[in-house]
Amino acid sequence: MALSSRTFCFPIPSHLKHTYARSTIFFPFTPPRISFHNAIKPLNSPLSLLGGLRLIPNVSQFRAKSSMAEPKIVKGKTNVNVFDSEEELAVSLAKYTADLSGKFVKERSAFTVVLSGGSLIKSLRKLVEPPYMDSIEWSKWHVFWVDERVVPKDHPDSNYKLAYDGFLSKVPILPCNVHAINDSLSAEGAADDYETCLKQLVKNKVIATSESSGFPKFDLMLLGMGPDGHVASLFPGHPLLKENRKWVTFIKDSPKPPPERITFTFPVINSSAYNALVVCGAGKADAVWNALRKGESSNILPVEVVSAEEEFTWFLVKEAASKL
Repeated sequence: MALSSRTFCFPIPSHLKHTYARSTIFFPFTPPRISFHNAIKPLNSPLSLLGGLRLIPNVSQFRAKSSMAEPKIVKGKTNVNVFDSEEELAVSLAKYTADLSGKFVKERSAFTVVLSGGSLIKSLRKLVEPPYMDSIEWSKWHVFWVDERVVPKDHPDSNYKLAYDGFLSKVPILPCNVHAINDSLSAEGAADDYETCLKQLVKNKVIATSESSGFPKFDLMLLGMGPDGHVASLFPGHPLLKENRKWVTFIKDSPKPPPERITFTFPVINSSAYNALVVCGAGKADAVWNALRKGESSNILPVEVVSAEEEFTWFLVKEAASKL
């Protein structure tokens, strides 16, 4: 679909410094590229007043500074795609995922994909249809979860069950390449066990290592976001936002049930080569605005901390982008 090539100036927000844990993380502002895929911009939208459709970013870097020795973190470019409908989003997301699968299989003979729960799995449905069903090298895929509820795998709250019923059961990914948590353990035990699993796969070079951060570098994370701006099981104001040493940690007091979960930490999420954030629904428009447009504020949402080493791409249905 042809898009306008016009470029507009994006107002620079003043919240350029994010602080968490013992580190102060400086984010040199890199304006996101915003593409409207036939989406109708609201008349009161600043974007409609500017009349632009795309914004081209520059690649930037930031360094985590602390009294402790910490690695240099590389922050890649950010793209924002807005779609008329969830159907169009799903079509684009399938091509995006299939293209990255081909890229990494060619480069590494493996493709490490991290899933989340919620409505994301439904948005992956086009991958099980032609042409992707037959063209993707599914045997090269390794599947992980950015977070998981500590419940049995057949429990309705299980992210594994959600992914299996809606996606994994329909594609020929090798069962041994589907890396779920050990649901027989406690939340703390499951988190430790999952991190041990990841470390073994890094040792075996199935998962790459970030040269800049030293954390595991997954090829692609497919993320969702809650109306409160949480990603994975990292919730606003929760102490886990400050975790910058562990790869996988646990939570026993999740503000969203069920209370016991395991989750990747931000250093792991942000060390991913590519991160895709899929957001549908008007109920998430405030969080989207907070992440992409707001001015100075001391209330930093978890989604605002997300980045990627190569590219971070937002996939938004127009209702979720209605306040941009």
